Amino acid sequence: MVELVWKSKMVSSEVPTTSPKLSNNDRISIPSPILAADISPASSASCSAYDHYFRLPQLSKLWTSRDFPNWKNEPLIKPALQALEITFRLISVFQADPRPYANRQEWRRRLESLSLNQIELIALLFEDGEDAAETRGTAPIMDLSTSNGVSAIYGSSAEVWKIPGASTAVVSRTSEGSLLPRLAAWQKSEDMATKILFSIECALQRCPFTLGLGEPNLAGKPLLEYDLICRPADLHSLKKSPIDQRNLDNLENQTLFNIHQILESWISASRELHARIAERIDGKDFEKAASDCWLLERIWKLLADIEDLHLMMDPDDILRLKSQLAIKASSESEAFCFRSKGLIEITRASKDLKHKVPAILGVEVDPKGGPRVQEAAMKLYHGHRSGDFGRIHLLQALQAIESALKRFFFSYRQLIMIVMGSLEVKGNRGVFCADSSDALTQIFLEPTYFPSLDAAKTFLGDFWHYEPGFVNSNGSNGKQL
Repeated sequence: MVELVWKSKMVSSEVPTTSPKLSNNDRISIPSPILAADISPASSASCSAYDHYFRLPQLSKLWTSRDFPNWKNEPLIKPALQALEITFRLISVFQADPRPYANRQEWRRRLESLSLNQIELIALLFEDGEDAAETRGTAPIMDLSTSNGVSAIYGSSAEVWKIPGASTAVVSRTSEGSLLPRLAAWQKSEDMATKILFSIECALQRCPFTLGLGEPNLAGKPLLEYDLICRPADLHSLKKSPIDQRNLDNLENQTLFNIHQILESWISASRELHARIAERIDGKDFEKAASDCWLLERIWKLLADIEDLHLMMDPDDILRLKSQLAIKASSESEAFCFRSKGLIEITRASKDLKHKVPAILGVEVDPKGGPRVQEAAMKLYHGHRSGDFGRIHLLQALQAIESALKRFFFSYRQLIMIVMGSLEVKGNRGVFCADSSDALTQIFLEPTYFPSLDAAKTFLGDFWHYEPGFVNSNGSNGKQL
């Protein structure tokens, strides 16, 4: 085996050894370095007001209720389904909006896209649950084919129909608690609801069951107990904000309320996913942990899509609502997103995944600061050994989470500038300092969470640049580490 020697390439140049002298008139502003941001929530009063406005304490009870003790994935799936149901509520709010200046075409497109993205994510969560031995077959479902198409479950209706020439009947059950069947029956929203129903049918093709919201169910699969899991009646009892009692006469109040209930529901789901990722990494189930990490990356992207719905709100109405609700950042840490304790929690959890890297690589951090982790990562990337594929996939997914997280906060900063103006981003400070960064900027400009992985790829790329043409016995170009 040929040993790979990492060489430092020295590039000669004709740069003079003496530094040029600066005149007294030259003024150079050296920006301060961006350090790792210690993200923290807004003031206790602001966080409490945020929780009260969106009714998060009551909503949290629905997320965390355990109605099916034998279903391990209930804390993960339940808030995801409830976020989807709240999206149906937001669609109804949009369709009932009488304002002639609302951007109805773009609202329709964005709400359809958001619904489809959530359905795809929920389908992936179900597929993962069925792939894992400990959760396979534990989801609460009802197989109507074994009960002659008769549903005795409260809050649902069943329809049995048969395709001409087919030997078996097809069962389609429609939830009576969900808003989606009502949207399908409403002429104004029929086209949107129909598209969503067919997307459910397509997204859950690989699942052994379907949601039971009125989708065609052409395969005649068992139906999920949607009403018992999601509890739409209890969920929609929280559809009004306490502020509604003040008669604000502002339709954007309901829009803002529903957007953030969707956001917080997915934050609750991601909190459970973080816990499962840590559990699977500790159990050395790296392939499944990688799958969960890719799901988490998609959730971060989904959170950005949810926040982007604010762009569709009317500028005058949303700024009037901002004044009515007394939303104003008094400092950089008072940005509206920092009032969500759940968002702060999952941000910290995603950043803390960096501490799992040594365990994934099977090494300990060198107390003297040596490149032990970096060298292990280089060997892992370069080796392509059959037992290491899961580790490589996991490390790639961890860096993808970092990218999605920073993209979320960058996008949120731009969103605040567009919706409320740039002064809100800077905490309403009247003085702008060129060398200072607000809290949101510090998050997406801070150094990489995975410096050892970054260095490993840098040196591996350098190796391929300077050492081309070597072929291993497995057919790949390069030397063995």
